[in-house]
Amino acid sequence: MTDIKPIEGNGHLLASESGAGVAVGAPSKKVLLASPRGYCAGVDRAVIAVEKALDHYGAPIYVRKQIVHNKFVVSSLEKRGAIFVDEVDEVPTGSILVFSAHGVSPAVVEAANQRGLQTIDATCPLVTKVHREVQRFASEDYDILLIGHNGHEEVEGTAGEAPERVQVIDGPEDAANAVVRDPNKVIWLSQTTLSVDETMETVTRLRTLLPTLQNPPSDDICYATQNRQVAIKKVGAASDLVIVVGSANSSNTVRLVEVAKQAGAKAAYRVDFASEIKDEWFSDVETVGVSSGASVPEVLVEEVLESLAIRGFGDVRNVTTAEEDIQFSLPTELRRDLKAAGQETSNKIKRN
Repeated sequence: MTDIKPIEGNGHLLASESGAGVAVGAPSKKVLLASPRGYCAGVDRAVIAVEKALDHYGAPIYVRKQIVHNKFVVSSLEKRGAIFVDEVDEVPTGSILVFSAHGVSPAVVEAANQRGLQTIDATCPLVTKVHREVQRFASEDYDILLIGHNGHEEVEGTAGEAPERVQVIDGPEDAANAVVRDPNKVIWLSQTTLSVDETMETVTRLRTLLPTLQNPPSDDICYATQNRQVAIKKVGAASDLVIVVGSANSSNTVRLVEVAKQAGAKAAYRVDFASEIKDEWFSDVETVGVSSGASVPEVLVEEVLESLAIRGFGDVRNVTTAEEDIQFSLPTELRRDLKAAGQETSNKIKRN
């Protein structure tokens, strides 16, 4: 597998431009494999939290909503004894309940407490950061324009921190609907898994209506989302076809498909599994780009690469735009119980 990295300063990715060179006579059909891709630190933490909870407490472990938005991950955890529910009132009194990586509102936390549930908060720390921002600006009596997708679990949880102060803005076309009390006390925040470009387009439109609109203290779109979008732009610009592995309800996965098309890919599709790849996609295709959403285990990407190799696309070249080494500690509640039992409290786990 050939490693291809952007040239310092200009971001070009092709091996022939970097000097690494494509061997003369090398097969013309190739795969550009985006990196970073797949699991981010927040997803890894959440999945490991459920796995360790099952090991420590035993099944069943209840999880509110999908722990992360991926069919394969959810199915795998169900087989081990995790039970996924939509609402807290579906969980038997006194049971253990894990809050998903997308976060929950204070109302959900209170409902769990009232049922006497032992909760483990697997909310991604970067989502928690946005929750804290909502709390802060609401306490300072700001109107908060939360850019994100209506109905998404993360948005519901974040807005629930101060529903009387938060208005969800669902994309650029929704910017005109923003209503604020005082244009001098309004700030925008965002869902962590959005398209960076579309978010900034939304901000631009909001600012034409509200010139004094304030920016977040720091980026709300998480590092992993941004890194994967940068990588797919490089891959998409050089690919006839892009395949993104991930589930339909994964916001960051869907955004990768959109970004690939915007970057110049002639076609881009999302698949949960390699079996969903269609032969008709490959007409006149010489270069296939591959990436995966932040909640996708690498085994699913490997199966896609095997499927592509069968179709003649066996020359796989890594397109690396960033290196990631971030790790998050396990949820406090779980670490406390593991430590009390003399068990390993790191976010490491052996997977079969």
